[in-house]
Amino acid sequence: MDILQDLEFRGLINQQTDEKGLSELLSKESVRLYCGFDPTADSLHIGHMLPVLILRRFQQAGHQPIALVGGGTGLIGDPSGKKAERTLNEKETVAMFSERIKGQLSRFLDFEEGENAAVIANNYDWIGSLDVITFLRDIGKNFGINYMMAKDSVQSRIESGISFTEFSYMILQSYDFLNLYQTYNCKLQIGGSDQWGNITAGLELIRKSEEDAKAFGLTVPLVTKADGTKFGKTEGGAIWLDPEKTSPYEFYQFWINTDDRDVIKYLKYFTFLSHEEINELAASAKEAPEKREAQKALAAAMTTLVHGEEALEQAIRISQALFSGSISELTAEEIKQGFKDVPSYTHTGENIGLIDLLVESKISPSKRQAREDISNGAIYLNGEREQDLQKTVGAEDRIEGQFTVIRRGKKKYTLIQYA
Repeated sequence: MDILQDLEFRGLINQQTDEKGLSELLSKESVRLYCGFDPTADSLHIGHMLPVLILRRFQQAGHQPIALVGGGTGLIGDPSGKKAERTLNEKETVAMFSERIKGQLSRFLDFEEGENAAVIANNYDWIGSLDVITFLRDIGKNFGINYMMAKDSVQSRIESGISFTEFSYMILQSYDFLNLYQTYNCKLQIGGSDQWGNITAGLELIRKSEEDAKAFGLTVPLVTKADGTKFGKTEGGAIWLDPEKTSPYEFYQFWINTDDRDVIKYLKYFTFLSHEEINELAASAKEAPEKREAQKALAAAMTTLVHGEEALEQAIRISQALFSGSISELTAEEIKQGFKDVPSYTHTGENIGLIDLLVESKISPSKRQAREDISNGAIYLNGEREQDLQKTVGAEDRIEGQFTVIRRGKKKYTLIQYA
């Protein structure tokens, strides 16, 4: 099965400019292709994963990916999919974001080995030195206003307003494609479905600038969730690839909690499991959804891909400890990950009576209620029920000297920290 057939099976082709021509090209030679990533933050998030993994799939099929960091276009702002103007970042900030994103892309693409080793490029290298006269005479003259106005990325912003700055983004991205075509013989651009207008504009610029040029465009679908909420978002915000912004445990939990209606689609989209393995998991999800084998396979594959085997094992260990209540088996680092979003209280000083601690940390509203909670068996220290009214919380109750986890009832956790 060739790369396009595999993408078709996985539902990863939204639009393509010339299906037959691209199929013939890919069957004859190793093709250079690119995808752009504008540095709008200091990390990629899982919304970027689909195009990144498309590049990886093409590389595994023998083609050469070019990961383009938008150090230049990132200073302008892409209007695609946005309802209002972006806030423009400072040049130094965009440069820092660009370096961070370069490092993250190296996790997924092989930049070192073989004839089809991936290439990293930054469009600031050619856009940054582009003077306004050259931009208007040599590039801008190829774009009619009516042609640009007809593109979805512009149309959707006409009513709310679009500046000339963002209006010109399409021209700059088109120039990227032309530059990569001329410099690297790059013949294919891929991107999300919202990039279709920008991609076809680039193909038009190449056609006008290069005689007998053959180039292609392909977009991947917008990732959706069956419940209507936005993919890649939680109450805590975006799911980032940077473990400092989204811990491996939180990352694992996002995937393990995938809706039954979405899980097979996500296995096809994001994992490198074979068609046979995916079909087997689809059968399991249909016959025994309570086992959640498909979700476990998805979470394991994605956490390993982004954070590595050790991080996966840690995420599973935290999950199992929280489920079983075996909190004392966790390390302080695992406690930080697992209880990142629960209420916390910092205790200053040495030992403290459990009743006093429950009141000070607002776990129980009064000493009377604290006594009742303890007597009724509703209080757990590091997963162990505590019913001693005279209990003093001391050094032996601190995990690695840093934390005590108190649970009241079945689900109400509080993280006690020590200053």
